[in-house]
Amino acid sequence: MRKIIVAVDGYAATGKTTTARGVAETLGYLYLDTGAMYRALAWYLHQQSFTEAEIERLKPDVLEKFALHMEPEGCELVAWVGERRLSEELRLPEIARLASVISTLPWVRAYMVQEQQRLGQKGGMVVVGRDIGTVVFPEAPLKVFFIASLEVRVERRYQELRQKGLPADREAIRQALLERDYRDETRPISPLRPAPDARLLDTTCLTIPQQIERVLSWVKPLITVPAISFPYSP
Repeated sequence: MRKIIVAVDGYAATGKTTTARGVAETLGYLYLDTGAMYRALAWYLHQQSFTEAEIERLKPDVLEKFALHMEPEGCELVAWVGERRLSEELRLPEIARLASVISTLPWVRAYMVQEQQRLGQKGGMVVVGRDIGTVVFPEAPLKVFFIASLEVRVERRYQELRQKGLPADREAIRQALLERDYRDETRPISPLRPAPDARLLDTTCLTIPQQIERVLSWVKPLITVPAISFPYSP
């Protein structure tokens, strides 16, 4: 069977991360959440007391000491910065907001895209983000773009934070999602949009198992056909 790149893009809180992880586990693929890479940089800058208002004074040389490496744990590639393994701290609202801001910087995106392409060069990976099908892996045989109603997204994020014991306020979540959507859709570099050949997946009324099954139904025909039918070059 072929090992391909499954490119997963879409809006926050649409279920794409959990679904992509489930698809990777089923296929025996690696799972990469590229957002974790941006959040790792946000965490690193937050540790140095950078704020959103100060991002404009950032220079590319900050990456020289940013020792990011993605290490496999089971099917998932986990973010490390130096000797620090990062997990739940990457989901803190302040880190997510800062990551959204720094992801608009062209030199940050160039660095991340290069690293993501390196990680996925052998295929066999489900990659999640907001420009995977359009910029990082435009030749991926399968591109899926997740959408869902705002109300459902707010409730999903609210429940996620509550389950993790983190502060959760629906109105604050709503505003954060709207602000993130606007920044992602209007940024000049790699704006959030589906690739022309992406399959749209509206998860508003779908459970996670249903989402996983839907994506697998699109993957299976692609990994059982001759590789020559879908040339791939990262």
